[in-house]
Amino acid sequence: MLRTLNFLFIAALTMLLCTSCTSTQKTVYFYNVQDTTFVQRGGETPTPIQPNDILGISISSLNADASAIFNPPNSNNVRATTVTGNNTEPGGYLVSSDGTIQLPVLGNIKAAGLTKKELKDNITNMILSKKLLIDPLVEIRFLNYEVTVIGEVAHPTVITVPSEKISLLKAIGLAGDLTIYGKRDNILLIREENGKKKTRHINLNSSNFFNSPYYYLQPNDVVYVSPNKAKIATAGRTTQLLPVILSSLSIVVIVLDRVIR
Repeated sequence: MLRTLNFLFIAALTMLLCTSCTSTQKTVYFYNVQDTTFVQRGGETPTPIQPNDILGISISSLNADASAIFNPPNSNNVRATTVTGNNTEPGGYLVSSDGTIQLPVLGNIKAAGLTKKELKDNITNMILSKKLLIDPLVEIRFLNYEVTVIGEVAHPTVITVPSEKISLLKAIGLAGDLTIYGKRDNILLIREENGKKKTRHINLNSSNFFNSPYYYLQPNDVVYVSPNKAKIATAGRTTQLLPVILSSLSIVVIVLDRVIR
C-alpha cells in the first residue's frame, strides 16, 4: 500500500514539473541587449487629434476680463467609469465626427488631423487677426488620454495618462507586469489612426524595440499580451488530466477505507 502511495505521489510531482517547465530565455526582457545608447529615430511623433477626442482648452492674456469670455464655466461634466466606481471629471471640448470643435466667440474650428501645436497656432492666429486679445496664451490638453492593457498581465486595466506620455514598458508595469505565461516576443498593439485600425506585433526580447516608433503609446492604444504555449498546454493538460486525477484519488480513498477496516 505504501509503495502505491509513493508511486502516485511521484507521478503527480512529475506531471507538475512537466507543466511548469518554461524556457528562462522566454520569460525575461531584452535578454540579448548589450550596454549601449539608443537614440530615438526622428524624435517623438506628435499625436494627431482625432474625432471623439476631448480637449481641454484654456485661453488667457494680461487682460483677465477680456479673456474670461473664452473660458466659460463648463457645466457639461463627463461621467467616467473606472475600477473604483463612477467619477465625475471636468468636461472639455469634444471633437465632433466632422473633426471640428466649437469655441466661444471663435465658432467652429477644425481640429481633427492636427497636432496640439498646430491647433494652438490656429486659435492664436484667429484671435490676433480679429484683434480680440493682445498676446493670447493658448493651452491645449488631451482629457481622454487612456491606454488599455489586457491579456496575460497581472492586472488588466485601463490607464489614464495625465502627463500625455507613456511608454509601452510603463503601461505594462502599471498593469502589474506580464505573467510568466505572457509572450514577451509577440506583444500585439492595436492603434486607430484616421478612422482605420492597425495592428503591430512587438518583440520585447529585441533591442530594436528601443528604436521602434511604438516605444511610446498613443491615446486609446490597446496592448494585448497573448499566452505562450506553456499556458495553453497547461490548460489543455489540466482539462484532460483532471478526471484521471479525481478517479485515482477515489481509488486511493476506497483502498484506504478497506485497509483501515
